[in-house]
Amino acid sequence: MQADTQTSPVLASVLMVSAMAIIGVIDNVVILVAETIGLWQFHFSRALLMLPLIMGLSLLGLGRLRPIRLGPVILRSVLITLAMLFYFASLALMPIAQALAGLFTSPIFVLLITTVAMKQRIGPWRILAVAVGFAGILCVLQPNPGEFDAKTLLPVAGGLFYAFSSVITRSHCAQESTTALLAAMVTTLGVAGAVGLIVLSLFPGVPVAGPEGFVTRGWVWQMGPAIPWIIVQAIGSTIAVFMLIKSYQIGETSYVAVFEYSVMIFGPLFAWRVFGQNIGVLQILGICLIATTGVLLAWRSTRPAATEAAS
Repeated sequence: MQADTQTSPVLASVLMVSAMAIIGVIDNVVILVAETIGLWQFHFSRALLMLPLIMGLSLLGLGRLRPIRLGPVILRSVLITLAMLFYFASLALMPIAQALAGLFTSPIFVLLITTVAMKQRIGPWRILAVAVGFAGILCVLQPNPGEFDAKTLLPVAGGLFYAFSSVITRSHCAQESTTALLAAMVTTLGVAGAVGLIVLSLFPGVPVAGPEGFVTRGWVWQMGPAIPWIIVQAIGSTIAVFMLIKSYQIGETSYVAVFEYSVMIFGPLFAWRVFGQNIGVLQILGICLIATTGVLLAWRSTRPAATEAAS
């Protein structure tokens, strides 16, 4: 059953967009990290840096570290970890456009979960907003449907697990401290990184230089060039994910999830400005569609629920 908590759609949307702005910037540095170390070392090292920061948040009075209901918190953390592993594994097998397009099917899965499994009524305007936002993502990323391969289902599986974690955040973890949820998630990702490093040490693969070897690369001792970018990721992720979790706790899942599309506004714009990556006409159209989604949802959230139901 959904927790009986106060919902604040405006604050939830502000927190989510702010979190996506940070993530859209700091995720651009992952390609710099991938030049030196591997995925598993990245998650393990970042977790070691993030956990003291999260403890600091708790000491500042921003939430307790001990979960109220350990089971749902662990389940949520495992689901997010699986989502990230599927997504990053797909990066080694396909273009990043396809991987991101698959991962960002998560709001569609959220809509299906909340309407079918949880029997919650979703108005036609939110369904339209999800469709418009998803169309915008396709325009921005420009995946090629003519080259379908079963491997393209990997990031879609990531989107499915991420959707489940989003729903659980609101329905079973709304009473949890945001700090506790963040700590559990980072710990699980760190454990996954450690397990990956152990497996690769026992069964090492063929070394591949550069970002192409990000997923299959084991522990790298000469990680000096990657350390500053791991620190940036650790600090930025701590702040952004804290706001993201809080957003899902105080906002309805199907409403908040669509605002995650805004990461595809901040990310490409930052990459264009700093790394010189061009944005085409179709991508600009996609960004406009994503922005339209946010405006539409914000407008509908200010109208009485009865009016939306009647429409």
